[in-house]
Amino acid sequence: MVCFTICINKSFANELAPNRNKSGESTDHIQLKDRYDLFINGEFVPGVEGRYFDTINPSNEEKIAEVAEAGKADIDKAVSSARKAYDKTWSKMLPKERGKYIFRIARLLQESAREFSVIESMDGGKPIRESRDIDVPLSSAHFFYYAGWADKLEYAFPGRTANPLGVAGQIIPWNFPLLMAAWKLAPALATGNTLVLKPAETTPLTAMKLAEVIQEADLPPGVVNIVNGAGETGKFLVNHGDIDKIAFTGSTEVGKYIMKSVAGSGKKYTLELGGKAANIIFEDAAIDQAVEGIVNAIFFNQGHVCCAGSRLYVQEGVAEEVISKLQKRMESLIVGDPLDKNTDIGAINSKMQLNKIKKYVKLGKDEGGTIYQSSCPLPEKGYWFAPTIFTDVSQSNRIVQEEIFGPVLAIQTFRTVDEVILKANNSPYGLSGGLWTDKGSKIFKVTQDIRAGVIWANTFNKFDPASPFGGYKESGVGSEGGIEGLSGYVNLV
Repeated sequence: MVCFTICINKSFANELAPNRNKSGESTDHIQLKDRYDLFINGEFVPGVEGRYFDTINPSNEEKIAEVAEAGKADIDKAVSSARKAYDKTWSKMLPKERGKYIFRIARLLQESAREFSVIESMDGGKPIRESRDIDVPLSSAHFFYYAGWADKLEYAFPGRTANPLGVAGQIIPWNFPLLMAAWKLAPALATGNTLVLKPAETTPLTAMKLAEVIQEADLPPGVVNIVNGAGETGKFLVNHGDIDKIAFTGSTEVGKYIMKSVAGSGKKYTLELGGKAANIIFEDAAIDQAVEGIVNAIFFNQGHVCCAGSRLYVQEGVAEEVISKLQKRMESLIVGDPLDKNTDIGAINSKMQLNKIKKYVKLGKDEGGTIYQSSCPLPEKGYWFAPTIFTDVSQSNRIVQEEIFGPVLAIQTFRTVDEVILKANNSPYGLSGGLWTDKGSKIFKVTQDIRAGVIWANTFNKFDPASPFGGYKESGVGSEGGIEGLSGYVNLV
């Protein structure tokens, strides 16, 4: 299991050097092109319309590279390439041979882990410790895990025959670009499908580097195609008539659009959408451990996590102690250069997302919430936001009900187990949750009654390729990870 933790660190390097940062990761070893084309039929090709867009480093607002934008004609080419590869090559290949290709991708990704880590932090803004210790290792672990399933599907679905669906269109978000690509690609490849992947427009670079890995692995042309662009590109993919499955991770709003678009088309779909997780601290919990869990739950990856513990419920008897220790802990968090190994909280992914966070913080204050923000210095250039908590809020406050997707925590108190279960379930979302207690019986009671797909006890944000991940209500449809992740890409007969 991989445990997401945020540790107390020492000094913060304020000045950036061109190639090397104080206490920071070198960029000398990475290889990035100035321009990336679309990856279709095993080759990098320019878009039909010749349009490109810039990808920006959110920590300094500087251009990293330009990336080809796919239009309708490009999506047609990518889907046609995937269909041809499915009909003639991939679906007819022995499962054990498919598994060898996926193993090869996993090993090559593992060998390039350092380069991928730096590029992920540059393009997305997350601290190098997180991309190095979590994103990249967990990505390769997913490929290793599903490579092992490729020739064992009869054990995953006993008594059934698992047939691939065909061509899958996959759309991934900007908060975990490489990891989400692995979540999508690995089970689809293991079950014999071919793919068209669309990364988020703000974080396309690790997907482009993954395309180079796929080339090096000699994956048959057309099995994986990667096209870049914004919402319009995604719409072309969702509405394409020769797509058999849509897998999407992103906002609930877009998920609803996809459901309407594929209704009646016969396309299967998996949607992993928003969340507003309740993190519950009981008075019998190990308080110091729980405070670390709170920090991990909401400030990991700048709060850009669908399963972030953004609603904190603290039992009244320990509320004052918990909030006081949390505020003290927040003062030790370092916000700054993502490539600095001492950094706890990196840059907000984009100016648009930063403005959204600011809007919700203003809403929180306007609705009567009491705000506390870390006094840490913020760099002058780039997109930054200090760790923030709100107290004196109620269930009806928008910062309690709506997903902010930033380092902002809403805190409420409770008295009884039944009360906190009602409050936790009073949400349009049902993706995840957590609780901290010394009582096993309380763990069983609360985890059984909270309507959420994943609930952690005395920890938070633990993931493993073998564990399913998915939610209820407006948090999505279907699961990814584990055997459940295979089921979304097969027809069982």
